[in-house]
Amino acid sequence: MGYQIFFFTNIATHYTSSPMLQVHCLTFNYFYENTYIIATEAGEAIIIDPGCLELAEENTLKAFIESHKLQLTKIVNTHCHLDHVFGNQFVKDTYKIQMYCHANEQVILDNNHLIAQMYGVKRYTPTKADAYITENDTIQIGNHVLEILYLPGHAPGHIGLYNKKDKWIISGDVLFKGSIGRTDFPFCHHQDLIDSIKNKLFALPDETIVYAGHGEPTTIGYERKNNPFLV
Repeated sequence: MGYQIFFFTNIATHYTSSPMLQVHCLTFNYFYENTYIIATEAGEAIIIDPGCLELAEENTLKAFIESHKLQLTKIVNTHCHLDHVFGNQFVKDTYKIQMYCHANEQVILDNNHLIAQMYGVKRYTPTKADAYITENDTIQIGNHVLEILYLPGHAPGHIGLYNKKDKWIISGDVLFKGSIGRTDFPFCHHQDLIDSIKNKLFALPDETIVYAGHGEPTTIGYERKNNPFLV
């Protein structure tokens, strides 16, 4: 639902690692949404935007977690559009963990059952947020900290998770390689999106890797120079 792109589904990709943090990506559902798992070498992990919808996708996620011997500690939603939360309740129930999002996403969560009906999605189970997070909060993974950036526009409570040390950000549906997030959904705001990119994301170092909610990674420097929506 973020933007128009076509990729294969159920792909597990190991993008990067540091001595202690790893970024894994699995692509799920017919919106080709990127689900991210951030893990330490010891196996402590968080899952960002679980998009698994069908039983086969749920089994793929479970097998991945088991094969990598990961211990999930929390779910974090960059935003709560349907394609990014399909798997929230499954993950909550399976791993007995809590889900975090920005408070401004509650209106999206409250209406997702109607969006699911519109798209003919029958397996969707509504999920309640267990706690809210906002800018200047942090997410702890082992001894590592991810900073929360507030990036509204594509969604009213959209956030990004920034690893300052390793110079990458999980950006959700704000910025893509050669594109930007859609703003034709309810509760979107185009100028807020542009401001989020130019004032928050473009303030990051050029070498910062952008792990987007759909499609392949990019960098801040590349998008600053080449993104047709922003140059």
